[in-house]
Amino acid sequence: MEYKEIAGRMPEKVFEYFKALSDIPRGSGNTKAVSDYCADFARARGLFYRQDEADNIVIIKEASDGYETAPTVMLQGHLDMVCGKEAGVRHDFERDPICLTAEGDYIRAEGTTLGGDDGIAVAYALAILDSNEIAHPRLECVFTSDEEIGMLGANALDMDGLRARYLLNLDSEEEGSFLAGCAGGVRYDLELPLSWKMAEGVPVRIQLVGLTGGHSGVDIHKGRANANLLIGRLLWELSQELPDMRLLSARGGSQDNAIPRNSELHLLVKCQDLDCLKSKVKEWEDIFCSEYRVTDPKLRLLFEADEKEAFLPAVIPEDMERVCFLLLNTPNGVQAMSQELPELVETSLNLGVLTLTETDGFSASYLVRSSSSSRKRALCQKLELFIKFSGGSFHTSGDYPEWEFRPESPLRGLLCRVYKEQYGKEARVETIHAGVECGLFSAGIPGIDAVSMGPDILDIHTPKERLSISSVDRVWKFLIEVLKQMKDA
Repeated sequence: MEYKEIAGRMPEKVFEYFKALSDIPRGSGNTKAVSDYCADFARARGLFYRQDEADNIVIIKEASDGYETAPTVMLQGHLDMVCGKEAGVRHDFERDPICLTAEGDYIRAEGTTLGGDDGIAVAYALAILDSNEIAHPRLECVFTSDEEIGMLGANALDMDGLRARYLLNLDSEEEGSFLAGCAGGVRYDLELPLSWKMAEGVPVRIQLVGLTGGHSGVDIHKGRANANLLIGRLLWELSQELPDMRLLSARGGSQDNAIPRNSELHLLVKCQDLDCLKSKVKEWEDIFCSEYRVTDPKLRLLFEADEKEAFLPAVIPEDMERVCFLLLNTPNGVQAMSQELPELVETSLNLGVLTLTETDGFSASYLVRSSSSSRKRALCQKLELFIKFSGGSFHTSGDYPEWEFRPESPLRGLLCRVYKEQYGKEARVETIHAGVECGLFSAGIPGIDAVSMGPDILDIHTPKERLSISSVDRVWKFLIEVLKQMKDA
């Protein structure tokens, strides 16, 4: 979208920077360009900055007149975004800008994820740094890389020298909710060796599309279908009906922290079995649609067959059965609810990505989450044993701690007081079953007082993601008032 389409929307400077960030491809693992943009921003304004090899960047702005003795405040967000798109949408996340569009009170992207999580945090901070009119204490604006794939940037960040006493993490998606605790997490990457043998038949492609998906933390308890698990169930059922069917490849999902919306199988079947296969796929589409009629009303199974037979390498039947066993029996979803807060998930995991090819074999990625370190370890042990006895191997990455609730928090008290003044009602103080970088900063900067907040963003980690324009404006005014009142904090 041209900037003129959002020009004049308030706060104008925030949306100007959000558009600039959206023009820079910044999926996880591809954050050098956006980090360099922030470095150029700092240099152009004579601000001290520190950029590291992980693409993290710290920009410092000294205190306004009269705020020299106020405690240093960190404004923090992450540079990367989840990359997801609707089936059939042509978008190269390595090269193409996000195509923004405005609909009423919302900004969204055309067929892809928006990147409001967490581009709006960086836009807020840049707008504050760019202003000479906003009163504020000394600011440390910290933008991390690769948060969405295990908080790798925050894990790599050298926190020595950071002086912040208060941390405002701007990576929450519900206005009026102040997060004061979160789950810890770790990523598991599974590999399962497979054997292949040449086989003859008609190549068939089956796509499972249209699932609702969602965030693998905040949406994991909503009963939504996991495309990778359903495609495994379908593969097993079809193999029982058609014993001569062979598996060529499979893939599903794009991020371990997103409930997979799409998955697909490439099969090889005898010509005389095509009609039976097509009928069975339709039968299972009806079953899946019935089972998930509320949570995933747009679920569809698409069937496409080549016109000619082919002679291709296929997974041997014994190994296809092992793949089915793994997908049918893997732990997934909610494992335990909080005993103190019955509506809050305590422990879960999500099979977010799977790939099966002749070149790479079978691989899958899980994200384990828990607000209990002992329950997290117990689930990790369960998953490790499951992988081992399935004949696979694994490695872990992006292990980050839970962020424990702090009963006494001067920062939270200030936020709640300003919120009541501006909104005329009480804010909600909550914990969340998702990863927030506050846990790592709390571990790295002893005694730091942290709160996570942000404007309304709906359906994050999906192509339906949208950002409320009016909420961005209200939160901007709130944030400016909080910084102003830091003088007496």
